[in-house]
Amino acid sequence: MADHLHELQKNADRFSGFAAAYHEVRPKCPPYVRELVRRYLGRSPQVVVDLGCGTGLSTFGWCGEAKQVIGVEPNPEMMLTARQAAEKQGLQNVEFGQGFSDSTGLPDECADAAVCSQSFHWMEPAATLREVSRILKPGGVFLTVDCDWPPVVGWQAEAAYQTLFEKVRAIEEGDPDIRKTFTRYPKERHLHNIRESGRFCYVREIVFTSREQGSASRFIGLALSQGSLQAILKRKPEQIIPDLEAFERAVRAVMGENAPADFDFCYRCRIGIKE
Repeated sequence: MADHLHELQKNADRFSGFAAAYHEVRPKCPPYVRELVRRYLGRSPQVVVDLGCGTGLSTFGWCGEAKQVIGVEPNPEMMLTARQAAEKQGLQNVEFGQGFSDSTGLPDECADAAVCSQSFHWMEPAATLREVSRILKPGGVFLTVDCDWPPVVGWQAEAAYQTLFEKVRAIEEGDPDIRKTFTRYPKERHLHNIRESGRFCYVREIVFTSREQGSASRFIGLALSQGSLQAILKRKPEQIIPDLEAFERAVRAVMGENAPADFDFCYRCRIGIKE
């Protein structure tokens, strides 16, 4: 149990120190995700639980859809940012609680939908799916929603992003001090894990895009919002700063300083329907 909690806690700690910057640039809950829940549930949900809700960007879109929205987040800095953003927007039907995805403290069969938006790969899947099954009502919908990074903006900027994160991955694999700061569960296994849990009567994957607006600064900010890059900047900045500076120069050269641009976020949504 102690080892399990340690793994969860270090993943939560990975997102400390940059909540405000994260909140500024990350995408919101795509409207199509809400449409999927309505379609598979057969109605609008009454209660939605957002597991690993971060700063609330994935949570707030449900406030006009559901009677009650509950965000669960283990990182206190992220949760505080979410609460402050909800208060600023005057949202009355959303609440946030600190907790892990496998121990939410919520009542049995309380939710019509449970969502992991850009978060399931930081959760131990078997324990999380047990908890999801416990809190979902019969016929409830579980979704994992993940971006393919980077968003579509233009090949030169995208290539610069890929080059930067090739270096990030090389550092993660080669530096034990960085590697021990996280446990990542492969996104490619999400569908398999949901299906093999035996807790859902129907499972499938859906791929779609969602468009938002951005600029060079947002594109650079998206890179800086990644926990993998932040882990290196916190512990071994000398290993990545030259590459980060080269990335920033390349992006500003091809996208301009403040010119608006379409950002097409490419999503993979894995869905399970509880029996």
